[in-house]
Amino acid sequence: MNKKYIIGLVAVFAVVFAVKIMSTPSNNDWTSLFNGKDLTGWRASENGDFRVEDGAIVVRGNRAHLFTEQEFKNFEFKCEIMTQPNSNSGLYFHTQYEESWPGRGYEIQVNTSHGDPVKNGSLWGVVRSFDPMANDNEWFTLEVKVEGKHVVTKVNGKVVVDYNELEGVTAGRRIDKGSFAIQAHDPKSVVRYRNIMVKELD
Repeated sequence: MNKKYIIGLVAVFAVVFAVKIMSTPSNNDWTSLFNGKDLTGWRASENGDFRVEDGAIVVRGNRAHLFTEQEFKNFEFKCEIMTQPNSNSGLYFHTQYEESWPGRGYEIQVNTSHGDPVKNGSLWGVVRSFDPMANDNEWFTLEVKVEGKHVVTKVNGKVVVDYNELEGVTAGRRIDKGSFAIQAHDPKSVVRYRNIMVKELD
């Protein structure tokens, strides 16, 4: 076989293989859940007052929740949050849209200085932390990893929750599959969320 023909054939296969790799989506990729401009991909309950200001979702007003339209099972999640003094909020996962307090999924507490003693990163009603690990009026990072029945939360890179759900849980608050939801807690609470990212796990 002609040597130049072999070299050309190898080159063609190499290009095809490279293109295939580049065009194949990777499960290791982070996906943005918030475009920084509007609430595309989100749905508010109870006429919630959720707005976008300076590239962040601003949460204020009466009780309401802002749900993602997408659902997730095993994932890594991260975002940046800023609380104003005496503000309370929360991030739900594995929940579903409701016109009330969500009855499904778990809530991760967002609370730096509100009167509720349970602080940032706690798994509300399950695992409590009394150290906010952040300051009001400063951006902090919240990370969540859910894989199987295992939940880990971190605030500014430090582990707050390392929890394994018991087998046989059938109540609404259980690890399953569902949406994320950002909570508006009360009219006096103002909390901002930005750079909201998720990475799906196998």
